[in-house]
Amino acid sequence: MNIFLKTAAARRSSSFYARDPYLSQRAIFSRLLSRAARTRFGRDHDFEGLLGLPFERAYRRYRENIPLRTYADFWNEYFAAGFRDENGRLSITLENVTWPGRVPFFCETSGTTAPTKFIPFSREMFAENRRAALELMACYLAGNKSSKLFGGKLLYMAGNTSLRDVGDGAKSGDMSAITLNNRPLYLRPFIAPDAKTSSLPWEEKIEHLAQLLLSGDTIRGISGVPPWILLLLKRCTEMSGRNAAELFPHLELIIHGGTSMKPYRGEFDRLFGSRQPAFLELIPSSEAFMAFQVVGEELMRFTPYYGVFFEFLPFEELDENGSPRPNATAVPLEEIELNRRYAVILSTCAGLWRYHIGDTLRFVSRNPLRIEFTGRDRFLDRFEEKVTQGEVEEAVATLNRIPGVEVREFLVGPHIAGRRHLWVLALRGGSNRDIATFADHLDKSLIGQNADYATFRSQGRIDGPEVITVNEELIYSWSKEIRGKLGGQSKIPHIDPTPDGEMIRSLVEFAGSAQRMASPSP
Repeated sequence: MNIFLKTAAARRSSSFYARDPYLSQRAIFSRLLSRAARTRFGRDHDFEGLLGLPFERAYRRYRENIPLRTYADFWNEYFAAGFRDENGRLSITLENVTWPGRVPFFCETSGTTAPTKFIPFSREMFAENRRAALELMACYLAGNKSSKLFGGKLLYMAGNTSLRDVGDGAKSGDMSAITLNNRPLYLRPFIAPDAKTSSLPWEEKIEHLAQLLLSGDTIRGISGVPPWILLLLKRCTEMSGRNAAELFPHLELIIHGGTSMKPYRGEFDRLFGSRQPAFLELIPSSEAFMAFQVVGEELMRFTPYYGVFFEFLPFEELDENGSPRPNATAVPLEEIELNRRYAVILSTCAGLWRYHIGDTLRFVSRNPLRIEFTGRDRFLDRFEEKVTQGEVEEAVATLNRIPGVEVREFLVGPHIAGRRHLWVLALRGGSNRDIATFADHLDKSLIGQNADYATFRSQGRIDGPEVITVNEELIYSWSKEIRGKLGGQSKIPHIDPTPDGEMIRSLVEFAGSAQRMASPSP
């Protein structure tokens, strides 16, 4: 690492570690109100009347004046009037509605638990996300002075990198597409792949990325979602006939986010053996940058510095659909309790106000602020058992600790008629497929983690789980053909978000149809 990078990384990381998160949140709160006071939303909620008040008074009135909102609420009240879809041509104009000026970008979410959303993404939000990314890298480089990361390139496993024109200069697309298409010139020599490869269909892109990885020691880091990184590394080992540790002695860092690493960590350990790269987790989203991991630390640090004012709603104040209950009370960062699970509420420099994002987390320390990401606030609850996504992912992690078992992806949902959970496990080829053992491990893991589930099982209110195994390629084919989503930021949902298990039934039916087609005719 050259002297310029060392000096810059040390300076940026020192600034990051020195910040006061609570004072930062107060400053961001005031700045957001001031910037948006003359927008339609600001006028509707009397932002002008909050300016100049001490934080405690301003925040109390802010919480009283503005209800918690979902995307549907914003759509119905503020966004829908700016959208036009005529003959398949989308036009979007939001100007001085919830944020000053005209919104230049819209992030199309992956739609894991809902139809596609168009999230406003301002130039301020772009600048704040870039600052977060630079500080993540600065902390890594300052903590790893022998790093050779920038002697090569970072492979960015983006989704669809094309942007569509939605009128008046505004662009819409995947957040990774917005990020890549607008990255500063000084970063371009350090980012792979090139624009042509990035724009390929997902299956072709994987082949080209594998060839790029195998072509030499250029790639020093990979950034992406854990299952897609595994898919890429597996393809490399198949093409070369060698293991990952031999193939990639120069691979120094894997940056991952978007879904929990827990179910996949065992396979990464097996892939690399004793020569593991560094792993850094982060929580980015279309709405906010929330946390990243500092090298040498096990848990992520919460990062309330990047244009977002955070509030936290106790998990028990969510209803059976994962939505805030009427009159639910959120608290600011300075009032959180350790080891309590919270749903995250955002007010952002892109014009979302007291927005219920759908992610949950738990603070485990105050100085520094360290968190555990506990998943989406969707949970298995059709029998009132309220099993969380974190508990589901830990249960699958117990399977991946069994020798010879490699669960690559999975989906769990309710089997209403059978009063049980239905698990579809997508396994790597050659993996053990003892479904009775799998069911027993999953059942015992949830009993140990969740008191309600344990009680319901002992009372016979829930029967033992049913397990179906499929090849990993099948679940990706289902996601592409039935959900219309594959690759990049489009994740396989781990908990069926549909009311009565429609999604998992579609996967089971898809698997059955594929099996019948593959079976020889009598």
